[in-house]
Amino acid sequence: MFRAMRRFKQQISDAECIEILKTEKRGVLSLIGDDGYPYGIPISHFYDERDGKIYFHGAKEGHKIDAIKANPKASFCVMDKGFRKDGEWALNIKSVVAFGKVSLVTDSKKTEDICTKLVQKFTDDKEYLEKELKNALPRVQCFEFTIEHMTGKLVNES
Repeated sequence: MFRAMRRFKQQISDAECIEILKTEKRGVLSLIGDDGYPYGIPISHFYDERDGKIYFHGAKEGHKIDAIKANPKASFCVMDKGFRKDGEWALNIKSVVAFGKVSLVTDSKKTEDICTKLVQKFTDDKEYLEKELKNALPRVQCFEFTIEHMTGKLVNES
């Protein structure tokens, strides 16, 4: 069902893909939007090693929710910051593309856990976390991305 990577020599391991999903803070979630147009959203995420799923948060209404309810199939793309080899100008960048389905998280305890993990990815400020959970949690909708297929590759920009 999913295509094999055409440039397979650049493919990175699943472990490297997971490391990128764990460490990078942002990616692009792509959905099928209004009238079949692609809808790509830059979004922060949390990869949970316990279940191998990616989690996001957002508002309880809007384009993203409507798109997910109409068609849960999605892709999620993340790139690392890249590195340069000594004496070279070009960046070497690792990227991950995951395909899967997005569902709405309806359990309030799980929503709080996801929001906590997302905040902790950006800061260890406990006071900020408590304030956000108290003030924003009732307005938050969390999303669960179940990975069905994932590939990653290393590309040199030159």
